[in-house]
Amino acid sequence: MKQPKILAIDTSCDETCAAVSCGRKILSNVISSQINLHAPYGGVVPHLAKRAHLEKIEWVVREALTRSDLVSKQGPTLLDAVAVTVGPGLAPALEVGIAFAKKLALKYKKPLIAINHMEGHLLSSLANMVRTEPTHFFPGLGLLVSGGHTQLVLVKTIGDYRLLGETLDDAAGEALDKLAKMLKLGYPGGPIIEQLAKLGNSNSIPLPVPLQHSKDLNFSFSGLKTAAMYKLKSVGSVLTVKYTQDMAASFQQAIAKSLTVKLQKALEQYQPKSLLLGGGVLSNLYFRRQIRSVAKQHSLPLYLPYSKKLFTDNAAMICVAASFRFNKGQSFVKDIQALDRQPNLNF
Repeated sequence: MKQPKILAIDTSCDETCAAVSCGRKILSNVISSQINLHAPYGGVVPHLAKRAHLEKIEWVVREALTRSDLVSKQGPTLLDAVAVTVGPGLAPALEVGIAFAKKLALKYKKPLIAINHMEGHLLSSLANMVRTEPTHFFPGLGLLVSGGHTQLVLVKTIGDYRLLGETLDDAAGEALDKLAKMLKLGYPGGPIIEQLAKLGNSNSIPLPVPLQHSKDLNFSFSGLKTAAMYKLKSVGSVLTVKYTQDMAASFQQAIAKSLTVKLQKALEQYQPKSLLLGGGVLSNLYFRRQIRSVAKQHSLPLYLPYSKKLFTDNAAMICVAASFRFNKGQSFVKDIQALDRQPNLNF
């Protein structure tokens, strides 16, 4: 099987990303973050994200090619293909990466591969797994927890997926950001909440675990956020450092319980051979420990990204997804000029 050299681009939200791979081996992975740009607003502002992508995309792509040693005087001629995220994500942000990828593919006469951002997260744990063909993974179960998505996905084989459950409202990452905003802790909320939670008592503030008794595999975090809001209102102006730490720990525990309750149900129902993790929220060590405990109970191999940079949005995971699709020639975009963003794309 050919090990294609692929340049991938991802501008799905607030990070401008480019990476180069040879098969599943990552040769470079460049990320330009916009956190400082959006922090004053407490969330991502789409038109500001687009402007920042436009300013950074050329440099990020050039840097990825340079670090991979695949640059020649004639340009990226050693590449076998260009890949790009087409969705889901912010429409104004997606269009920047798509436009740049189309330009490169046409200029250098390379095939273009359109990738689902969430498939990238799903397959991110397979990066740099050079010697192992993942045939023994199937059927696998993917748990994806990112800023905008919380999903359980049955992986029948690579490219053949079934969405089993997803959030009905806020994603776990959004809920963490909103709690941090209520506590006036800054943006993004996830890393701040994780650090505060280490100092708090997770059993001190009773919070609900939404949908824990429902038979389906969907998630919901809006009710948890509302419950936390009422708890904070009851405290009012006497909010202490200790209460903030306890709220962070209790809120984090409620999210972990929600994830593991649904994971348990999915594992019992579908009996997968492996568990794959992906998404920026799962860079949280507490969440991973709770999930690892569930996997251990079921004697399941657990696969997760080898680097923290592969949990959050990145283009290396897009390379991995594209490398599998490359060897299925039908995955190439037939009409490059007509390729468009798909902000609501799903499995």
